Amino acid sequence: MGIAGAEECRRVELEELRRISERACMLAGRRKNSDEFHGRRVLSNSSSDTDEEPGDELVCVTSGVSPLGLAVVNQLLQRGFSVRIVLDNPEDREKLGEMNSEAGGIRINDSKVSTVSANLTDCDSLANAFEGCRGVFHTSSFIDPTGLTGYSKAMAEVEKNVSENVMEACARTSSVRYCVFTSSLLACIWRDGTRAELPPVVDHDCWSDQSLCVDKKLWYALGKLRAEKAAWRIAKERGLKLVTICSALVTAPDLCNMRNSTATIAYLKGAQEMYEQGLLATVSVRRLAEAHVNVYEAMGENEAHGRYICFDQIIKTQAEAEALAREIRVPVSKICKSQEASTSTSSKFQLSNKRLFNLTSSRAPTRCYSLTHFPI
Repeated sequence: MGIAGAEECRRVELEELRRISERACMLAGRRKNSDEFHGRRVLSNSSSDTDEEPGDELVCVTSGVSPLGLAVVNQLLQRGFSVRIVLDNPEDREKLGEMNSEAGGIRINDSKVSTVSANLTDCDSLANAFEGCRGVFHTSSFIDPTGLTGYSKAMAEVEKNVSENVMEACARTSSVRYCVFTSSLLACIWRDGTRAELPPVVDHDCWSDQSLCVDKKLWYALGKLRAEKAAWRIAKERGLKLVTICSALVTAPDLCNMRNSTATIAYLKGAQEMYEQGLLATVSVRRLAEAHVNVYEAMGENEAHGRYICFDQIIKTQAEAEALAREIRVPVSKICKSQEASTSTSSKFQLSNKRLFNLTSSRAPTRCYSLTHFPI
C-alpha cells in the first residue's frame, strides 16, 4: 500500500470513530436531560437481574478500534449500553488522539464511550480494565506483519496466551458475568476430508484438527483453534458464562482499506481448498457485530450458550469468487483456480448456521435481526 492508500485508510478509520463518538455524545446528552437517568450504573455479580433495565449497563470491548470492534461498539451504543474500549498499543491511542483533535474537541471520556489502556499479555492489567463491566467482548486478533501471510506460527501461541489471559481476567473480576468471544469458522472446518466417517454438515459441533492445521501450515486457523479451546477450558474451570462466535471471512466494502486487510490474507491461506469443498463463506462486519450483541443479550436471558457459526454467504461459483476478490482486493487466484471449466463447485460439505438463525429468529418479535439461514 502506498502513501496515498495509507492516508485514505486512516481517513476512513477516523471518520468511523468520529461518527461513533458523536453518536455517543448525543445519547449521553439525551440521558442527562431525562428525569429517569441519574448517572451510569454498574452491575456486579451480587446485584439482582431485576435492578437494571435491559442495556443499561457497562460492557468492555477489546480491540474496539478494529473494524469489528468499531461495529460492535456502534451496535452496543444503539442499544443503550455504555462501552469501555481496551487500548493495547500506541497506534490505537494515537488514532483516538487524532480523532479527538479533528472532531472539534469531542472527548470520548465525556460520553458513553470510555477508554482504558491494558496489556493483553498481562492478566492483572486486563482485570483492572474489566472492573465494573458486566460483560466482555473479546474481538482482538493478532497479526504479524513480518509473516508471509500476516500470521506466523509464533502468533498462534500468542493468540492462545492472550485468550487465557482474557478469560482468567474475566473470572477474577467480580462484576463480569458474561463473555462473548470472537473465534473463527477456521476453527471448525479444517478436518481430514479423507475420513469416511466425517459428517457432511459442518456446524457448531465441528472442530478443526490441530495436527492437520500444523501439517498444512495454516497458522491463522491454528491460532483461532487454540485460542477458542483455551477459552472454553478456562470458562469451564472457572464457571464463567461464555459464548463463542465462529466467524466467516469478514467483509466490509467501506472498510476494505483498514487494518483487517492483513487478517483477510491470513484467513485466505488454503482458500482454494475451502472453495472446492463448499466451505468458503463470508459475513459482513455489520451482521457479525449484530450477532455479537444479539447473543450477549440472549445470554442475559439464559437463551444463548455454547458456539455459534456466523456467515451470510457461501462462495459457490466462479462469479461469486471473482466478486469477492474485487471486494477484498486480492487476485481471484487466491480464492479459486481462475481457469476453472465449471462455473460452480461440487460441494463435499455443507455449512450450517442454523443454531444462530434459530436463536435470532426466536427473538425477532422484539428485535430486528438480519441473518440468512442456509437450511440443512
